[in-house]
Amino acid sequence: MGQTKPAGVLCAGNIVFDMLVHPVDQLRWGATTWVETIGQSMGGNGANTSYTLACLGIPVRLRAVVGDDTFGEELLSGLRAAGVDTHAVERRHGATPTTIALVKSDGSRLFLHKPGVSLTALAEPLEFTPLLLHGMSHFHVANPFSMPAFRKHLPETLRRARQAGLQTSLDAAWDSQGRWLQDLGPCLPDVGILFVNEEEAHLLSGVEGALEAARTLRRLGAGTVVVKLGARGCLVVSEAEEFQVPAFEVEVLDTTGAGDCFAGGFLAALQRGLSLREAAQIANAAGALSVRRVGAVGGLLGWDDMQDWMRSAKVRAVAP
Repeated sequence: MGQTKPAGVLCAGNIVFDMLVHPVDQLRWGATTWVETIGQSMGGNGANTSYTLACLGIPVRLRAVVGDDTFGEELLSGLRAAGVDTHAVERRHGATPTTIALVKSDGSRLFLHKPGVSLTALAEPLEFTPLLLHGMSHFHVANPFSMPAFRKHLPETLRRARQAGLQTSLDAAWDSQGRWLQDLGPCLPDVGILFVNEEEAHLLSGVEGALEAARTLRRLGAGTVVVKLGARGCLVVSEAEEFQVPAFEVEVLDTTGAGDCFAGGFLAALQRGLSLREAAQIANAAGALSVRRVGAVGGLLGWDDMQDWMRSAKVRAVAP
């Protein structure tokens, strides 16, 4: 008798056409800088997270907007090939969001971004219709700050998701407007899992230190707070427990999109019924696999292959 298929994740987020240049360790205006690779990749927080979920065997439906250009069609084809349901992705007249990522030898990066149609994407609170909800049990928001019109309606959208019976999560990412808690504060009581990195945790909470920041964000309403610590793994703070899970040791080539893959891995584990600690281990593995390749999703593995990789991979020691 076969295993029951996990329930799906409805993801709202951006889709971006990425141009990746590597390595770029210095720039001099007026001069020519030689690099090893200039490539293209799927990008955008919504696309990366959805791709990761599909790769790990979770049904996923993406609600997003792309332009009516060749970049948009290419991105949708790649998502469909991975198993992402793109029927809720809107094609709109205009340019697909595009990013040029300049990647240093150590994997750090600088982004040049043209928002295109994402400026007006999802300009109304989402309607959780039976068609949109079919087969889904979880609603994930991937970087609301990347879609200025959407962020205005985020509290109402999350309330509607909870009212529709969905579990919820939100991956904050970077707020270029610097509003942070002004916009996310009203959302937190309806966020079951909040993903942040250390800097985002500090800027949202106003508190130094990942643990205290996570505790503060829980007091502000978030259910479980997951702090992405990069090479130090991740910190999970829930009502019942607090723990840190160490990262895997890998050679870092490009960190672009690793946080999105981390979130996708975490949610994939939960959709399979695993514990928070197990989800953190899976998330660390997804993030580690991502940074081994240029581009967010090129290094990902399927669920079974990831389990094999985790059994043989070396885990970093957690600093006292």
